[in-house]
Amino acid sequence: MEPGHDVVAETVRVEGTRILATLIRTVGDVQLAEDAVQEANLAALGAWPVTGVPPEPRAWLTVTARRKAIDIIRRERARLDKERHGTELLELTRTEIVPEELVPAEVVQDDLLRLIFTCCHPALSPPTRVALALRTLCGLSPAQIAGVMLTTEPATAKRLTRARQKIAAARIPYRVPPEAELPERLPAVCGVIHSLYTSGHAPVEGQTAYDVDVCAEAIRLAELLHELLPDQPMPTAVLALLLLTEARRPARLDADGEVITLDQQDRSRWDAAAIDRGIGLLNDSLLRSGRQADAYQLQAAIAAEHDRAASYETTDWTEILRLYELLVSVAPSPAAELGRAVAAAEAKDTAAGLALLSELPRSPRWHAVRAELLARDERYDEAVAELGEALEGPSTDAERRHRERRLDHFRTTAT
Repeated sequence: MEPGHDVVAETVRVEGTRILATLIRTVGDVQLAEDAVQEANLAALGAWPVTGVPPEPRAWLTVTARRKAIDIIRRERARLDKERHGTELLELTRTEIVPEELVPAEVVQDDLLRLIFTCCHPALSPPTRVALALRTLCGLSPAQIAGVMLTTEPATAKRLTRARQKIAAARIPYRVPPEAELPERLPAVCGVIHSLYTSGHAPVEGQTAYDVDVCAEAIRLAELLHELLPDQPMPTAVLALLLLTEARRPARLDADGEVITLDQQDRSRWDAAAIDRGIGLLNDSLLRSGRQADAYQLQAAIAAEHDRAASYETTDWTEILRLYELLVSVAPSPAAELGRAVAAAEAKDTAAGLALLSELPRSPRWHAVRAELLARDERYDEAVAELGEALEGPSTDAERRHRERRLDHFRTTAT
């Protein structure tokens, strides 16, 4: 592959959603913006290997996409109605934008956050708002969204198609909502940011166990949301949760990129500053909500219990189980119920964890967790079977290697 192709791919991967967000803000039409960005990407793939990569690749792509949007409007105006898009074209071509005049990076991030608010229109159901924002503005594939939202890829694709159809039929505008409407859309926006982080922290597939860039983008958006609505407890809790979770990332992999489980991690590598700030934000959020915890506050409290523990053995599993019980009552989900089963096995005994697992839907992670619990009871043949099931499903390369090593260990121990 030509060197320029590599740079295009990396630029689109890291900056693509910001470029799209800037263009959506400019043209006010998602489909037009997506088409223009795609044409700009193709233009870069053709030009950069010949002319060299420009000093500011994102700026080049943004300006080119803006011009492609103008070209698309011109083509549509000629094909449909010479006057229909005249006002749009006049507005777009009123000034010629050069890279130096592009919006600074900080404002681009704010554009992205506000466009997430735009996608979270109250006319759409909460899951649809989250799926649409993750697809349109965060660049996740239907498979990634399905993994984050614990559904299937075909169901996600249908949900996205219906959302686009409803937006077109109802003429829902892609515009920044008035300030008074922001709190109404806040739960869905928090859901998007948390889901984006989850997709990077625990991707469904890929080579590595996490995506640093996606996690960093989610944390940036959480910081912006907290700054935008500092008195709202929910965004404060989301930021706390992300920081408390991200604090453990440096210890999740060894030098060879292999998974290190929580019980084996070197806790001196955890980010103490992020933990302190996360706990402070969590306490502030709880005070602002009158200590009536929502799902994000409960998840942050669970993360804080892990982060406070000096070792795996000294973790307060009884408190973690209590928090999971509350979380399942407030916001039941397969992930929360799976976490409760693990906590029950630690706080009580293996049988308690296995009993709770038996009530849950099967998934690769479910099989992997059950295998570990069975191995504790020295039921290695059953553990081998469960890990075999886990390996049948999608996983990252790093997670697959970890499961294969555990499978070999169970087989060896069983004999």
